[in-house]
Amino acid sequence: MTINAPQPEVLRYTAFSGTPDGGNPAGVVLDATGLDDDAMLAVAAGLGYSESAFLTAPPEGLGGEGERAYTIRYFSPKAEVPFCGHATVATALALAERTGPGKLLFATPAGTVPVEVTEQDGTLRATLTSVEPHVEGITDADLAEALAALDWPAADLDPAFPPRVAFAGARHLVLAAATRARLADLAYDFARLEALMHRLDLTTVQLVWRESATVFHVRDPFPVGGVVEDPATGAAAAAFGAYARDLGLVPEDAVLTLHQGEDLGRPGELTVTLRAGDPRVRVSGAGTRIG
Repeated sequence: MTINAPQPEVLRYTAFSGTPDGGNPAGVVLDATGLDDDAMLAVAAGLGYSESAFLTAPPEGLGGEGERAYTIRYFSPKAEVPFCGHATVATALALAERTGPGKLLFATPAGTVPVEVTEQDGTLRATLTSVEPHVEGITDADLAEALAALDWPAADLDPAFPPRVAFAGARHLVLAAATRARLADLAYDFARLEALMHRLDLTTVQLVWRESATVFHVRDPFPVGGVVEDPATGAAAAAFGAYARDLGLVPEDAVLTLHQGEDLGRPGELTVTLRAGDPRVRVSGAGTRIG
């Protein structure tokens, strides 16, 4: 983008909350046709949100219904990321306000992600369907380094939730706290955790505490994106759903509620739906425009 090029319209939405002061803010550029990678990164860095989304025309053969299909890319203040759930939800809601509820299709760097926006009592809600997930182990040495960076004693982990790396569009290390107090006490070594995450190609660390059979509280350190903590993380929620099902911690058919952002003063709620016979994970939430 040249100096004299017109500046893009940047919308601001929050996802996974019905109020602007909750959930996770995202920048949304509905027409990024004239922006190159450096320009998109500059927009994301200027906003300072954990991610911003940029739309261009869909690739040939994507499918969808004309204006309802798009290419979408995601940038944190420091780098491009392969998939971002909250920015996808924010973008879908921004589009729905302009063209109405319905089905959307996004070509993401991680794969094709369908989204459906519905309206009930004047409230819009978006549901994304992840790419096919997978779950893998982590070495003892890498786990020890993660715990050292977090300053979490191994004894503070919940033994019912083994540490794993889960993917549903991006890679997340899932670690479960034994108590809510452990989850609330988060003061980590930013540079040390960032270095480990780069080496393991992680987008966030998904820290979890189980309140009940289907209700969880989560937090997501995000140093690789230049952000201490992500307030509401749709990609990590999808990865966690895949993890919980893969390890038999929840039924194959399940609806999970994830509370995130409470410790940051930006409370949000993510709904994770698992369906028997379908490996993909659905993540739903409300959202609203900021300003």
